[in-house]
Amino acid sequence: MTALVASLGFVPMAFNVGAGAEVQRPLATVVIGGIVSSTILTLLILPALYRMVHGRRAKDQNPEPPAAEPSPA
Repeated sequence: MTALVASLGFVPMAFNVGAGAEVQRPLATVVIGGIVSSTILTLLILPALYRMVHGRRAKDQNPEPPAAEPSPA
């Protein structure tokens, strides 16, 4: 929610056509892009990377016990 509000706050700067727009427009687009990309990285990419690394470590530390063979009857 915070990233959404921050990026929406820069939208008027991104579409500005008045005086100083040649400086404000590129700044606003870079900030909006940074906020959106950091949000995507934080919510999607980092958890996936963590799960991949954590999953490998858990398998290495806790190997599965060998399957029990049935006893002869």
